[in-house]
Order: sequence, then C-alpha cells, then structure tokens
Amino acid sequence: MSETLLSSRNLAFELYEVLDAEALTQRERFAEHNRETFDAAIGTARTIAEKYFAPHNRKGDENEPRYENGEAILIPEVKPAVDAFLEAGFLSAARSFEAGGMQLPTLLSQACFAHFQSANAASTSYPFLTMGAANLIESFGSEEQKQRFLQPMIDGRFFGTMALTEPHAGSSLSDIRTRAEPAADGSYRLRGNKIFISGGDHPLSENIVHMVLAKLPDAPAGVKGISLFIVPKFLVNDDGSLGKRNDVLLAGLFHKMGWRGTTSTALNFGDNGECVGYLVGKPHQGLSYMFQMMNEARIGVGMGAVMLGYAGYLYSLEYARERPQGRLPDSKNPETAPVAIIQHADVKRMLLTQKAYVEGAFDLGLYAARLFDDTSTGETEEIRKQAHELLDLLTPIVKSWPSEFCLKANELAIQILGGHGYTREYPVEQYYRDNRLNPIHEGTHGIQSLDLLGRKLGQNGGAGLKQLIRLIADTAARAQAHEGLTPLRQPLEQLVARLQTVTIGLLTDLAQGKVNSSLANSALYLKAFGHTVIGWRWLEQAIRAEEGLAKGNEADVGFYKGKLQAARYFLTWEVPGCHHELAILEARDDTCLSMQDAWF
Repeated sequence: MSETLLSSRNLAFELYEVLDAEALTQRERFAEHNRETFDAAIGTARTIAEKYFAPHNRKGDENEPRYENGEAILIPEVKPAVDAFLEAGFLSAARSFEAGGMQLPTLLSQACFAHFQSANAASTSYPFLTMGAANLIESFGSEEQKQRFLQPMIDGRFFGTMALTEPHAGSSLSDIRTRAEPAADGSYRLRGNKIFISGGDHPLSENIVHMVLAKLPDAPAGVKGISLFIVPKFLVNDDGSLGKRNDVLLAGLFHKMGWRGTTSTALNFGDNGECVGYLVGKPHQGLSYMFQMMNEARIGVGMGAVMLGYAGYLYSLEYARERPQGRLPDSKNPETAPVAIIQHADVKRMLLTQKAYVEGAFDLGLYAARLFDDTSTGETEEIRKQAHELLDLLTPIVKSWPSEFCLKANELAIQILGGHGYTREYPVEQYYRDNRLNPIHEGTHGIQSLDLLGRKLGQNGGAGLKQLIRLIADTAARAQAHEGLTPLRQPLEQLVARLQTVTIGLLTDLAQGKVNSSLANSALYLKAFGHTVIGWRWLEQAIRAEEGLAKGNEADVGFYKGKLQAARYFLTWEVPGCHHELAILEARDDTCLSMQDAWF
C-alpha cells in the first residue's frame, strides 16, 4: 500500500539516524520510553490520521462552516476525528504522566502530529490552537486561572484560540484598540473587535478560551501597552461548571481559499458591556507573553506547510509512476508503448525539486523540535541556553522557508498531474490552496525577515548565529570523510563564507542607525539565510546516507541513494543561486526602497 501522509522510512531515518531520538531516553524525563514506545505512538497517530482525519479532508473543503443563529456549524465528521485525537492522548502527548500526558519528547510529539497535519490541516487546527493556548496559561497564568481554565483544556473539554488581529491594524499590534476596564471583583470588562480568529467558534468543545490582547486605560502607547486576557465563551463557576454565556459574539465567518474546514471568525467583545476577562500575569506585558504562543504557532505553521507539501509530493510521485504518456526523446517508433511519465527527465526534475524542498524542511522542523527538548531537558545549563539561542534564531526560518518553498512543491505537484492537477477531482489543487495560507499565518515573510535581520541575528551578541556557523563548519568537516560529498560540501562552504561577510556589513549598518536601507531587502536575506540552513541540513542527511550505505543493507540502498541525489540537487542547483541575492544585499540596492507612490 502506498503511503499518502509521509514516508515512514524517511521518518525513521530522521528520528533514529539523523536526530538520535533514542539518546533522549537517557534523560530522566524520558527514561520510561524507548524506540518501541516511540514507534507505537507514531503508529497510533498514523492510524487515527488515516481513519478519521484524511477521509473528510475533501468534504470539509467543499462544505465550509456555516453561520447560523450566531453559531458556527461544521460537518459532522470533524468532532469524531477530534475526539479520537483527544482519546488517544495526543493533545497532551508532551505533558507529564502526572498531568495525564504521554511524557513524550517534543521531537516525538511533533512527529506524531505531522501525520494529522498531512491528513487534514483544517480539522487539525482546532487541537493545535488549544495546545498553544494551554501552554500560555500554564506559563503565565495564576493558580486559580490554571485550575479554572487550564485543566479543562488539558482534559480536552475546553478549546482555545489566540485573538490578536483587528480590522484596522492587521499585523501592527501596537495599534490595537480593544480595551479592558477594571471591574470591582478583580476581573475586567473588554470591548473591541477581532478578525481572522481561527477556531473562534465551533461545537467541538464545552467551552472556548480566547487569549485576547487588549489595552488597559492607563496603558502606554505602542506594544509596551498591551496586556493579555483570558476571555471564555462561557463563564466558569467556582465549582468548574459552566455559567452564563459571556458577552462574546460571533459576528460572522470569513471564507478563505484554503483551510476551509477551519472556522475563521470575526468576534465582537463587549457589545453589551458585559464581556468578562481575566488579566494574565502583569499589566502591559501581554505581547511578551503572547510571543510564546506565537513562536510555538510559527513552528507549527512551518511544519504544517511541510506536511501539505509532503502530501502533494507523495501523491504526484505515485501518479508519475502510474501514468503512461509519451516516449523518451530517443524513441522514434510511435508504435512502442508509452512510458510512465516518471521516466521523463523534466518530470524527474520536478519530483526531485519537491523531494529536496519537503524532506529538507521536514528535517529542519524536527530538528527544531529536538532543540526544544534540549531547552528543557538538556544535560547542562549551558546546553539548555545554547539550544534556546539557536531555536530563537531559527524560528523565522522554520516558519517562513517551508511556507514559501513547500508551497512551490505543491505547484510542481499540480504540474506533474497535467490538466488533472487543476481539477477538484484530484487533491493536489486543495493542498496548494491550503498551503497558500501559510505564508501569512503567524506573520508574513516580510515580518519574519525583519525579525531575523533586525532582531534575532544580533541578539546576545550574535550568540545564536555564532553557534549556527560552528555547527555548519562541524558538519562540513565531517563531510570531508566522504569523497563523494566534496561537490556538495563546497557550495555550502562558499555560501556560508559570503553570508557571514554580508551579515557583518548589514549588522554594522544597523548599529550605525541606517535602519531603512539595511532592512529594505530583508526578504532576500531571509531566502539566502534559509537556503543556507536547509543546505546544512541536507549535507547532514547526506553524511547519514553515506554511513547507511556503508552498512551494506541491500534493502536500503535505493532510499539512501535517493537521499544523496536530493542533497546533490539542493546543494548544486539551489544553493549557488543565493549569491545573486547576496550581491543585491552587498550593494545595498535601493530599487524597492526608492520607488515612489506616484510612479506606480
């Protein structure tokens, strides 16, 4: 049976040959696990994803949520799928045994969750948002808030959202207008409007806990005046039972090109002056708290983009193997049988490009999950600190690179299917539409590039960047043991050297106050930096593939050679092209910056 969600062999390669998941079981927190328990969790995730999530992916796309009598109505298949997810324990996969979780490493919980993201991005979004909101309350909420809201979320009775965006402000959170007035009982009364709130209303849970950004009456201007509030759909009594409906109104639903099965809502808070909210943490610190959920969501969005690209790649690969059409250029006899299109060189190019993009990004996403494990369970404080610095640096790449290049993989999947690829009878057009939302989810490429170049690179004296450069140099040094990797290693080394020079120049300009000119072409920097990181991850995979081939297992020869060919493609076709972007950055080209409104 062909695999449609992701390659189980590639997942095993990543977990056990590249990222050494078994080494995590030597840590106290994961000591009760082993490869068998890891594989059992993955097997359960695959089964539930295939049985409950994948079958209604198309139906959810064709039958969007409806707005009826102030409520959102979903197709009936969503709830049993989400219930199966909850019953299997995946909502709390990384939580401790004492909290009812599986106590899995984040690396393994992410590997499990990837199956659901591939099977049905829209339905998976509901538990995904809940996990982020629960983690936010756990980190910054009071003990009373944890008891009242967190535990029911962990139990799967309450779901969660993040409510940031407002109609007039978009991504500019400093301009939000939602206000919170203190009440006599210590709670607050909120008034404002939020839009594009995924999962803002649905019938999947007893309650919905909105994590809302708002400003207090004495708030300073800008982002330093933002506070964070818990605003439930239904108030919760002291005994944990549900009280009356809170003054949160579903004003309507948005209808997007993709993720059609996810409710995208407009919410009105306090139309009747009775919207009760609870301050999380300290006043005016809300955005710093929310960044935890936003960064988790950014990594999740990146992995979601990977898995939609992966699903399209696997489908187009199977199609190319089965679809006979045409003959090879050196075959002049029209009476010979047509060949499967996978034999045509240009189809191989499109498949190889997809493989390089999705398997490179998949590796990076899992590597980020492994780093997250190191931030909390690393053997020493220094290891934990370094993991945090590196993860912080890589987060814009983990979010944005897959959102751009795994979307390109979806484009190629459509092309491989020819005319069929553009029809709704085949799934690749939906994969593209679903994935097209990810370049804007949790911050656009432009926002991520400003974060990378304007903030992350210089953080802590450039500690994250210095660490990354050392890690790439270590991989390149180990690659020297394999002569066949020399033509793969050298382009990466050349790109890293030039990237360092350009980076130093840009950071120097920023330090001198040349902010606009330094950041004008930050999107190009993000692309070159991202290709450098993915190139590094492909060189690491190539080393592991060489080591695998040396073991002489005949059954794995094709798999490892495929890895080497994809690494060869990315490092010799894709990486050298980044010198063009770096040349523009070196020149501080102002073509875009100097363009005037009146000239358009």
